[in-house]
Amino acid sequence: MENNTGKRSRISVVVVIGITFIVVLLTFITAMIGYSEFTSVLEKQYNDAAYEVAYTALSYLNADRLSHYVETLETDEEFDIIQKRLDELTDNMDVNFIYVGEVDPEGKSIIYIYDSVNSSLGYDRYPLGKIGEDFDPQYNQILKDVISTGEKSEIYLYSYTEWGDHTTALLPVKDSSGKVVSIICVEKTMQVLQQARNDYVTHVVVFSGIVLVIAVLICFLFLRQYIISPIAEITREAERFADDHSAGSDIKAVSSRNEIGVLARSVKKMESDIIQYIDNITKITAEKERIGAELNVATQIQADMLPSIFPAFPGRREFDIYATMTPAKEVGGDFYDFFLIDDDHLALVIADVSGKGVPAALFMVIAKTLIKNHAQLGEYSPSKVLMSANEQLCEGNEAELFVTVWLAILEISTGKGKAANAGHEHPALRRKDGKFELIEYRHSPAVATMEGIRFKEHDFELHPGDSLFVYTDGVAEATDVHNELYGGERMIEALNKNPNATPREMLANVKASVDEFVGEAPQFDDITMLGLTYFGAEDSK
Repeated sequence: MENNTGKRSRISVVVVIGITFIVVLLTFITAMIGYSEFTSVLEKQYNDAAYEVAYTALSYLNADRLSHYVETLETDEEFDIIQKRLDELTDNMDVNFIYVGEVDPEGKSIIYIYDSVNSSLGYDRYPLGKIGEDFDPQYNQILKDVISTGEKSEIYLYSYTEWGDHTTALLPVKDSSGKVVSIICVEKTMQVLQQARNDYVTHVVVFSGIVLVIAVLICFLFLRQYIISPIAEITREAERFADDHSAGSDIKAVSSRNEIGVLARSVKKMESDIIQYIDNITKITAEKERIGAELNVATQIQADMLPSIFPAFPGRREFDIYATMTPAKEVGGDFYDFFLIDDDHLALVIADVSGKGVPAALFMVIAKTLIKNHAQLGEYSPSKVLMSANEQLCEGNEAELFVTVWLAILEISTGKGKAANAGHEHPALRRKDGKFELIEYRHSPAVATMEGIRFKEHDFELHPGDSLFVYTDGVAEATDVHNELYGGERMIEALNKNPNATPREMLANVKASVDEFVGEAPQFDDITMLGLTYFGAEDSK
């Protein structure tokens, strides 16, 4: 007994040390990988947010006046108004600095024009004409690239200093002739990043420590007793059952109260469970069929929420409209809608909720309802409709879902309309006797990304014979078996194979083109399309 006890003691030590080493190693690897990925994701989110602020600030500037300010070092009323708007943007969007300056071609110095400092920092702004230099070499290089190329830098710029973590966004400022006259820089603090990373590492270490203690304790208790002797009996019983598939005699180890006893009881239970296997499979199959039936009902409910009867407005000859939605799963997050606000105003909506499946479908129902309700209150401004819907969708959005939306309100009698694009795909427009082309302009952020967003609004006008095509990213981002994207060019080619097609034919042509391109590859995203041909008030008579 003493010799056996000694052996168990040595085995216990070896196993405990081995488990400790494995848990610690896995903890370290997991923590490092998670730390790196966690930091990368948060850094990109902050940088994207900084660029959104930079684009907003860029829209405030009068680029043609910037050189004048540098030459004269004198401000005027317009300068003061822009400075005030930049100051408000700096405070409201929680950024450290927004400044605009003229950069020398080598990117080594900046003549500051506008400089907005977050009021919470307590720093004074740089006056007009202040020269900044001695920058970090990487920052110099990025400045030089932005000035020389006239494009946004492809390099993400992050800084980790004793004054805090922050990210920087740089954009070129071009005058009306397209010449780069200055740069605009936004520095956004990443105050949550360091705390979030520290919390992550703390949680991993604490959790791993708990797991390690539990594992060592279990091993210690388990290895206190001799566990090898019943294994042969359990093995013989398992071999016998594998040969004749019949219940056998009891195993002595069944009475044991350790893992060996659990194993012995599991073997006996396995024998009876396998006998009942066919019955269980039958029950599982029936349950899967029930779940499938419920998903089919959910699919039908979602389909019924979208306009599906065409022609949608049999009594209206001023336009023809058609739309389809093909979900990637049983239920989807895309939706479209069109409805009359009054006798002379038609609302057109197409949207794509982030995510897939049931959560996206539920969010889609809420978003669609809110947008339609606000529009039907007699609101002819797509921007105001989206602002109202955005405020309500941001409330209690714990899942952090968002929705890209293209919303237009068309005055039927004149063909004039207004459209707002909240992070959605560019629409395609065909003028009468012409071909389809993408209408590209700067987007607003997606709905439900943050409260207080002001959505940009664009005027447009349709003439008799013009056609409009809008869609979700499931069209352009359809992927074939080689992981190649369908893309906007192929979509435009499909539309222009028959530019005079009716809206129904228009959508059918695009869908056929997508299906041919994708082939046997599975559909990863919902495919939603809406087409409209405008005939005008005179042609409808």
